[in-house]
Amino acid sequence: MNHSFYSETQIVDGPLVLSHAMPHSQSVALGIFIDVGSRDEIERLSGITHALEHMLFKGTDQMDVHQLAEKLDELGGNANAFTSRERTCFHLHILHEHWLEALDILMQMVREPALPEAEWQREREVIYSEMAMVEDTPEEWVMDQHLEALFPGHSLGRPVLGTHESLSSFSTKDLSKYLQHWYRAPRLLIVAAGNIDHDALVGAVGEVSWGAKSEAEPRFAAAPLASGVQALPRTGEQAQIIASFPGVVAASDMRPTAWLANQVLGGGMSSTLFREIREKRGLAYSVGSHLNTLSDTGTWSITCGTEPKRAAECVDLLSDLLHDFATQISSDEIERSKRQLQVQFRMGLDSVEGQMLYLGSRLDEEHLLSPMQWLERVQQVDVEAVRLWASEQLSAPALWSVAAPEQALTQICDRIRS
Repeated sequence: MNHSFYSETQIVDGPLVLSHAMPHSQSVALGIFIDVGSRDEIERLSGITHALEHMLFKGTDQMDVHQLAEKLDELGGNANAFTSRERTCFHLHILHEHWLEALDILMQMVREPALPEAEWQREREVIYSEMAMVEDTPEEWVMDQHLEALFPGHSLGRPVLGTHESLSSFSTKDLSKYLQHWYRAPRLLIVAAGNIDHDALVGAVGEVSWGAKSEAEPRFAAAPLASGVQALPRTGEQAQIIASFPGVVAASDMRPTAWLANQVLGGGMSSTLFREIREKRGLAYSVGSHLNTLSDTGTWSITCGTEPKRAAECVDLLSDLLHDFATQISSDEIERSKRQLQVQFRMGLDSVEGQMLYLGSRLDEEHLLSPMQWLERVQQVDVEAVRLWASEQLSAPALWSVAAPEQALTQICDRIRS
């Protein structure tokens, strides 16, 4: 199937393959996406998706861990991976003349990882260190606590990294079983962007065996978002504040409206939150808003870090701004936000890695629009539509999480409740 922006081929009993041709590029970005994330884990195996991501760099049936590392370094590009609540991705960015060799290595890692037990015992300690880094980063720590309260008792609320207890409980046999269950069609997507030929890509992917297809099964359905106030005692020089309202799902037709509302609220230096909280009053260094979209739920969150002694004042201002925000959105702000989104989308077209990652969103919907097609939809949104959407979302119950020293925490939370 050839779309205006990308080419797509379904390999029989294998992955879906997408490519975006950028013939004048000197490089190619390759990615293998697996439609599995931390939300798909049972509690006993919390963190196994992320652990498996680490372990796929520990050798294959054809190369040990050192040979694989040397091979990746020889390519001279960037090799990386990530795990989210709904996705795992392994990706490489290399010069275009090396893309076939790079693809072969990526496919080996996903299809036939060695998963040596000795390497798992060492890598588990690495992940423990990663957990400690999160503990030492207030913004990340409070976000983990916030999500646990936002999705109580649900896998969406558990940390992607898992816990010390869960990681210590499973072995490489569990990792192998998990891989055999999830790393199979129809959950596999292979994407490429850059100086690449789609037919050659399809030929290379189709030459290898991808094993038996797995049974499609529904995810654990997301529960309604929790609301209220979460008080988190934490020592430090800053109070961290997060408020989450309902957002949009990943494939929503309301995305252009939500993008514009978010851009006006907290998406840049001219946004309402940045202007009023940082520039006019100096209440915070970091303040903004962001949309988090998942397959069946979404959030619109405001984050802010401020001095504990000024946090109550900051909360009062945040509440006032959110209460009045929808009615005060102006046509000028919408036009400015449209220009900002245009710059972001168009500049992103120059990045082979950015376009590769964009193709990965094909797992969320049946047909991808190009960035330029999305910009056309953004241009069609008027100020009344943004006001209506923002009003509906911000009038819904929200969950507020506050991390601060105990002597300031009660006052801050009382302000929110009132």
